[in-house]
Amino acid sequence: QVQLVESGGGLVQAGNSLRLSCVASGLTFSNYAAGWFRQTPGKEREFVGGIGRIGSVTYYADSVKGRFTISRDNAKNTVYLQMNSLKPEDTAVYSCAAAHTIYSIDVPSEPKSFGSWGQGTQVTVSS
Repeated sequence: QVQLVESGGGLVQAGNSLRLSCVASGLTFSNYAAGWFRQTPGKEREFVGGIGRIGSVTYYADSVKGRFTISRDNAKNTVYLQMNSLKPEDTAVYSCAAAHTIYSIDVPSEPKSFGSWGQGTQVTVSS
């Protein structure tokens, strides 16, 4: 049974940082690209960024580029989202997801490409 469990969310002031973690189990994590998504009430799920199966490739949404960094440790079955210079508009529920890929350069960005999802963690940024 595949499980993804996020942690690290919370309430922070604008300009500060948070690091989210997502621990995977029940899968060979190094065979999967990982993505981070966020969602606010009434809006569609938004791709934040993703990382290839071995961590050599990352992609980011324009809205977070230069502020957020995704990394992974396959030995720990964990993917991280380091969020710096947070803004109130970053407030959302953040979820990690895993997508089985063949090539290390593949990093999906569409939610439908991801077969496994975590339950999400709330990030609230106050102004």
